[in-house]
This record gives sequence, structure tokens and C-alpha cells, in this order.
Amino acid sequence: MEAEFSIQQVADITGLSIDTLRYYERIGLLEPVSRASSGHRRYKQKDIDWIGLVINLRETGMPLAQIHHFAELRRQGEATATERLHILEQHQHALKQQMQRLEQHMTALQHKIAHKKAFLAQRDAPPHPASESHAE
Repeated sequence: MEAEFSIQQVADITGLSIDTLRYYERIGLLEPVSRASSGHRRYKQKDIDWIGLVINLRETGMPLAQIHHFAELRRQGEATATERLHILEQHQHALKQQMQRLEQHMTALQHKIAHKKAFLAQRDAPPHPASESHAE
């Protein structure tokens, strides 16, 4: 028998709140989750794996609307595999561009920090004996 997880367990595993899990199900990002006889949601590992991908896509900046479109295509099955691959490749390309911009910003910031440290080191250094005044 496949392991099942409560909504609280899935929240703990994924780091999402229970409200977010319910919201994602309500808007169609998640398949309707099976229910126990008590009516409580029962998630399977495949649900958790999908939630992990949704989290990854959100954390890497994919808009919720695009993730929703991806989820709709996923529900349509293997006939949409090429389109889903294209969406992921587009997102990968966008992330690479973002990473390049971040690298440029990091390089500029490192130069500014080095310049500021050099300035402060020079300002706070004790005066050189040759530069002292001999007004005795």
C-alpha cells in the first residue's frame, strides 16, 4: 500500500502552509487530493513530488499563471510533453539571463566594496614619518 500523508505532514515536508496547499488545490495547481473516509485530505508521494516542482518554479520566479498553464498541460497527459518541455526551457533561459545580470551586479558590488575598504584603510592608517611636519 502506498504511503499517504495528511495536509499537516505535507505542510511540514514542503514548508508550505496548510492555507497555501488548499489555495493551490482550489486554483488548480494541484490535482484534487484524495480524501479519507473522514473527509481529510490524503496526499501521495506523487502529490508531494509535484508540489516540490511547483515550489521550485515559484522560487525561481516563474509566474503563478505560467505554472497554472503548465499544470493544465500536465493534466492533458503525454501529448503535451513537448510544450511543457518548451516552457521549462524558456524558464531555464530566463534564469540564465537573470543569473548573468546578478553576476554583473555582484562584480560591481565587489569592486565598490574593495574601493571602500581601500579608502578606509588609507584614511585610518597612521601617518608616514616622511609626511610629518618638522615645525619644531
